Amino acid sequence: MECNNCRTPRAFTLVEILIVVVILGILAAIVVPQFSSASEESRRAAFVTELQVFVGAAEHYAAREGSWVPDGPSGVCPDEFRSYIDDADFEAGTPVLGVWDTERNDSGVTSAVGVHFDNGGEAKDDAYMTLVDELFDDGDLNTGMFQKLAANRYYAIIEE
Repeated sequence: MECNNCRTPRAFTLVEILIVVVILGILAAIVVPQFSSASEESRRAAFVTELQVFVGAAEHYAAREGSWVPDGPSGVCPDEFRSYIDDADFEAGTPVLGVWDTERNDSGVTSAVGVHFDNGGEAKDDAYMTLVDELFDDGDLNTGMFQKLAANRYYAIIEE
């Protein structure tokens, strides 16, 4: 016996499916830039954390060895410093796309650890690094512990 009042289930129409797709596209367009901004903030925070670790290790090195960490080529961990840090982390580069570097009796400081943007990646500008400085220090690249020492070079000063 067939039911005259019963309806067969209806499928979604093409228009209904397109409306849902458009709504999802609008939501994605709103959310994706926010994730991009969050990932930049986490890169800056990771950079500051690693920098603090390297500064602490450099201070420990100075206390044990009676001298500052030697100056090394950008992106290369000085041999004497290898037993104080994970040299693979040092040589892998920074979370903000530069390379780690140590300075000793150069660029107007006795000892410093920082980032050198050596054109191998995307160099960060002063505005970006000022945001890093706000996390690490005083928010001014000309004063405090974290400073711009030269073009594309930003360092935590251990001893001036």
